[in-house]
Amino acid sequence: MHDERFPGLRRRGFLAATTGAAALALAGCGGGTDDKTDSGSGGTPKRGGRLRAAFAGGGASETLDPHLAGLFADVARAKALYDKLADYDADLSASPRLAAAWQSNKTLDRWQVTLREAAFHDGRAVTAEDVLYSYRRIADPKQAFRAKASLEPIDLDASRATGERTVEFVLKRPTAEFPNVLAAFGAYIVPENATGTDFDRRPIGSGPFRFVSFAPGRSAVFRRHEDYWDGAPHLDELEFVVANEESARVNALLAGQVEYAHELDPTTARAHEGRGQIEIVRLRNSAMQAFCMKTDRPPFDDRRVREAFFLIADRKELVDGALSGAGEVGNDLFGKGYEYYADGLPQREQDLDRARALLKKAGAEKLKVTLDTSAVAAGFTEAAGIFRDQAAKAGVTIDVKMGSKDSYWSDILDGGTLCCYRSGAMPIEAHISQRLLTDSTTNATRWRHKDFDALYQQAQSTRDKTERAAVYERMQRRLYAEGGFLVWGFADWILGTARKVRGVETKAPANTLDWARFDKVWLG
Repeated sequence: MHDERFPGLRRRGFLAATTGAAALALAGCGGGTDDKTDSGSGGTPKRGGRLRAAFAGGGASETLDPHLAGLFADVARAKALYDKLADYDADLSASPRLAAAWQSNKTLDRWQVTLREAAFHDGRAVTAEDVLYSYRRIADPKQAFRAKASLEPIDLDASRATGERTVEFVLKRPTAEFPNVLAAFGAYIVPENATGTDFDRRPIGSGPFRFVSFAPGRSAVFRRHEDYWDGAPHLDELEFVVANEESARVNALLAGQVEYAHELDPTTARAHEGRGQIEIVRLRNSAMQAFCMKTDRPPFDDRRVREAFFLIADRKELVDGALSGAGEVGNDLFGKGYEYYADGLPQREQDLDRARALLKKAGAEKLKVTLDTSAVAAGFTEAAGIFRDQAAKAGVTIDVKMGSKDSYWSDILDGGTLCCYRSGAMPIEAHISQRLLTDSTTNATRWRHKDFDALYQQAQSTRDKTERAAVYERMQRRLYAEGGFLVWGFADWILGTARKVRGVETKAPANTLDWARFDKVWLG
């Protein structure tokens, strides 16, 4: 089926923007390009015009309920209409948004949050009661809202409004990184008593754009909110157009049917970069690329085997082959360039002799192992084939097993021994708490160590940031030495824009504050 206004935009299929075991952990930092591209510069902002942005969508079931946002298109629409108390800067540290300030008590288990003066689109002030209503709605045990797990540290029954614009959050335990909770993916603030039916008929937020129209699986049109607390957008209108196929998004951009195309392939980027028709924007370090080893079962319950696999990987070959060069090598740790990243560790290089010696000591000289992969994410099948060939040079036989795109993430969470894995931007603290603690619900490597859990609790109970950073470094050094994530690369996230588009930030990994920041974009 075609959209008659956009003949090139096919809406066939469904693109799940899941990364790792959780949606939108692409939920995803670090250094971008040294300077902004032409898309990011252009002198004095110009007011006016409509920007049309093409995203992969979710079909007729799409919703504007910000608490259900799961696809990139959902999140981009949500951030145009709504605000959170905080959001993530390019280094994944929390930056105030609707919250003007936050302050903890000495024991880090009570936090006072002061709201800035902001209003919803209907003129009502954003109040503490709206915040509590929003968080309690997200935490509803009967619902599956994406920010629910992130809000778990909050005792919402005990938390209360202490003034019209002040909230006291009572926590279940000390949480030094509580601002990360306020910035959690999907933790948008909605008006008190807003219901599910309100969001698609007449959604009211406090974001930079107001609702005009919404046709699920087709398009959404929003208009400038003149009284936005962070300054009115430059654009008159913003339209989100659904185009599930990458080729359709590119062709629409080339034909002038849209001005912004989300999620382009590296081969497409290379074909058009520097040619003058469109601008290519690369958001560096947006998605961790890894192989996940199950540390609770043979052969990866032996630390020497895990270390051998670290040394088998030729990371540059993997980045060049699986990501078509659109990324940079990893060092077996999540979060390159993010706040608290342990960047002082030596870059691990391929060492087949050392790998063979470790395997021999472990009694695994002729090791055979199955590597689960799937076409569920770009580069997965290519990475599996490349790593299979690399492992053969160390005497390891890898059997590549193709899994279902529909069930891959749930299948590999509990089953298998080795699998392809990716994750997008999230704070290092969140990566640890969600994936590396004994009771983490998405602990794909089965890394379960009580002393490691204790270090996390120590970090969360440490007020001094320098001391807290030292604890996080200790944890990362241990993961570097014996963890279950073989992090071989970090992929660029690639966008395309018309040459007249200005103000697109190039140093914002996907899902951070300045990604899809259409209130700061203008048409030159």
